[in-house]
Amino acid sequence: MANQSTDKMENKVDDTLSRMSEDKKEDILSNFDHFKEYLGNKVSLADKLGMNEEQQAKAAQKVGDYLAAHEEPKNREEKLLYELWKAGNKDEQHMLSHMLVKLVHAES
Repeated sequence: MANQSTDKMENKVDDTLSRMSEDKKEDILSNFDHFKEYLGNKVSLADKLGMNEEQQAKAAQKVGDYLAAHEEPKNREEKLLYELWKAGNKDEQHMLSHMLVKLVHAES
């Protein structure tokens, strides 16, 4: 059951990312504070939907994988995240995802 829920969440993340316009992506990625605000809004929604931190980190990891594969960093903060993402293995990327979720929780 939990695996089915995780698969559904991952498919929803993929669908959302594939439908996002280039202008929307540019707006989110042009400024690190915009990125954190966007992530914070998604984490807040995930909280309201009852997703636990592990599920949120898995969704954040999915977004990180997408960004690393398809988007160029737009600022110093994103460049650092990109370099950390590329240097890390899957477990380290997952931990970084947890840290990003905690970051936006702390700021909200």
